[in-house]
Amino acid sequence: MNCLEMQTPDLPPSAPPLDTFDGWWQRQGDWVEQPNQRRGGESGVQRLQEMDRVLYAKRQVGHLYRSLRYPLGRPTVLREHDALRRMTDLGVRVPNVVHCSTSFSADTGWRGLLVTEALDGFQDLDAWYASGARERYDERLHEQLLHQLAATLARMHRARWQHGCMYGKHVFVRVNGEGADARAEVALLDLEKSRRRLTRSHAAQHDLRQLRRHSSFSAAEWAKLIYVYRAAFGRPIKGLQ
Repeated sequence: MNCLEMQTPDLPPSAPPLDTFDGWWQRQGDWVEQPNQRRGGESGVQRLQEMDRVLYAKRQVGHLYRSLRYPLGRPTVLREHDALRRMTDLGVRVPNVVHCSTSFSADTGWRGLLVTEALDGFQDLDAWYASGARERYDERLHEQLLHQLAATLARMHRARWQHGCMYGKHVFVRVNGEGADARAEVALLDLEKSRRRLTRSHAAQHDLRQLRRHSSFSAAEWAKLIYVYRAAFGRPIKGLQ
C-alpha cells in the first residue's frame, strides 16, 4: 500500500471513511507505547482490534526527521513506511502495512499515521530469552535462530540498509513446529530510523555494535552469530568481535 502525503480538508459532519487519514486517526485503542516527546514532536503506539485481527497504529504529531533531501523536515512515518516496503522487497520479514498517511493543518502541524498488522505468534528476542527459551529449546534450534538472524541482517546490510535502532527488543522470534521439527523465524520491528548508507560496511558496523550492546546474547551466542554473519555478508567487518 502506498503512503500518501496529503493535506486533509476540514472534516464533514459525517464520519470519514476508514481508508482515509481521519478515519484511522479517529480509531482509538489501548496504548502499548505511551506518547513521548522526541524529534520535536510526539509519538505513541496503540493496539487496535479490527474484526478478527490485531493492528498497531503509530500516531505522531510534529514528529519529523531532516536530511539533505528534506532539510525542512518530513513526517517520520513516511521514512518508516519506505523502509518497510524495501525490507519486504529484500525478503526481510517485517510487519505488513495496512495504512499510512499524513495530514497537515495550521492548527496541528504535521500528523502522521502508520497502521501495521501484528506479528502473530512472535515475541521480542529479549523477552523470549527471559521467558526461559534457553532451557525450553535444544541447542539445534538456538543455532538455527542465530543463522536466521545473521542471514536476515546480512541481507539487509548487503543492500546498504541500516536498521538504526538494532536492539534485542526490536528483533522478534517465532518458533514453528515442535520437537525435532521446530524452526525459528525472525522478523524486525521499529524501522523509523532506518536509512541507506554509503557502504555496506557502514550499515553493518552500526547495527551490529548496537545489537551487541543492547541484547541479551551470551558471549558464546554472540561469537556464533558473528561467525555465521561474516559468511553470509561475504567480507570481513572491521572492529567487530
